[in-house]
Amino acid sequence: MLAGGRAERLGTPKPGVVVGGRPLLEHALAATSGAGRTVVVGPDELADPDRYALTREDPPFGGPVAGIAAGLSALPGPDDGGAVWVLVLACDVPRAAEAVPALLAAARHRTDEVAVHAVRGGRDQWLVGLYERAALHAALAALPAVHGASVRNLLSGLPALAVPDEDGATDDVDTWEDAREQDRRLGAGAVPPPDETPHDPHDGRRPR
Repeated sequence: MLAGGRAERLGTPKPGVVVGGRPLLEHALAATSGAGRTVVVGPDELADPDRYALTREDPPFGGPVAGIAAGLSALPGPDDGGAVWVLVLACDVPRAAEAVPALLAAARHRTDEVAVHAVRGGRDQWLVGLYERAALHAALAALPAVHGASVRNLLSGLPALAVPDEDGATDDVDTWEDAREQDRRLGAGAVPPPDETPHDPHDGRRPR
């Protein structure tokens, strides 16, 4: 799970932003509840060893591809009982738990595909997807560098099943407007994380 971006438009780390009564990180963890092991790629303050492993790309803020590489490295390998398939998930998709069952169902009916990812309004949602571990390793190894690499460059060449998202389950939170919209869908007031008053670019206020 990718939880270490700068979140420049929100002005505060995304994992702690509350929508629908829960932080974004908690929504994402709910989507991984059936996983054999969960790895969160993010800063030290997210550590919760009883629930998941925490790691970080080196250097930090290397982008989602660097985060995927770090997370994959933190999972057990095939010789240690590691899973054949890996769920790659951004932490800013609060309704991801609604999308994951459809991905799993599609994966059970694949033929030669090594990836299953959501598509929303014709746009590939690479960071709500299932990927064969070996194919993901090979794709990462084929890149000249992972730091700053494009997710499209990493994943678009993989034979994939596209799962349409007609209900917006894969819509993410990039701005406070997005947070308010997700909150409306989930039914509670979006608030910043405790002890923080971030800048909302839509209302002109500055942090205190």
